[in-house]
Amino acid sequence: QVQLVESGGGLVQAGGSLRLSCAASGLIFRSKTMGWYRQAPGKQRELVATIFSDISTNYADSVKGRFTISRDNAKNMVYLQMNSLKAEDTAVYYCNTKRWGADLWGQGNQVTVSS
Repeated sequence: QVQLVESGGGLVQAGGSLRLSCAASGLIFRSKTMGWYRQAPGKQRELVATIFSDISTNYADSVKGRFTISRDNAKNMVYLQMNSLKAEDTAVYYCNTKRWGADLWGQGNQVTVSS
């Protein structure tokens, strides 16, 4: 079964840290570009970070220097380490990849940062 399953969200105070994990199955994971998106209430879903098969990465300007995306191809896992969290980082975070040109999403994981 092809799926992405996220874990690791929760409630944290501003300035704190969280790590999100995404377990992929049913994919040739090592060849996939993996991404983390987020969607805050009343806002559009936005791309937060991307990691390519060559381990290169891209970040949204709003999270550069605070968030780190990484992957473990042996475990079919992708991670998002979030440090120095701000209230504006509050959102539902989604793991993403593409399969046959179509987006594949995880179930979403709530991250709430209290100020």
